[in-house]
Amino acid sequence: MPRSVNSVASRARRKKILKRTRGNFLSRKNVWTVAKNTYEKGLTYAYRDRKAKKRSFRALWIQRINAAARQYGMTYSQFMGKIGKQNIGLNRKVLADLAMNNPQAFEAIINSVK
Repeated sequence: MPRSVNSVASRARRKKILKRTRGNFLSRKNVWTVAKNTYEKGLTYAYRDRKAKKRSFRALWIQRINAAARQYGMTYSQFMGKIGKQNIGLNRKVLADLAMNNPQAFEAIINSVK
């Protein structure tokens, strides 16, 4: 009895990955084994960097809040400590946005915690 291989499904599986590696350089886009390895490695980088993106944005927000708070004679840690004690429910993302785009509102928050 001849061996059944289901080449339709195999080809579809390969085409799916080769389509996703389009735009890569040299054999990374059209040689099956290289493209498959590239694609799988890219997925691990994507997972890792979704976490790293959150870390880097948090660091950016902290820097922006620190720079804005220092203009009013306060450090970041003092400011965040006082915000925590007064139960002001604004997170770092919102505070950084206020510091950048609405300095009057940020100054009002600073005055309320002083």
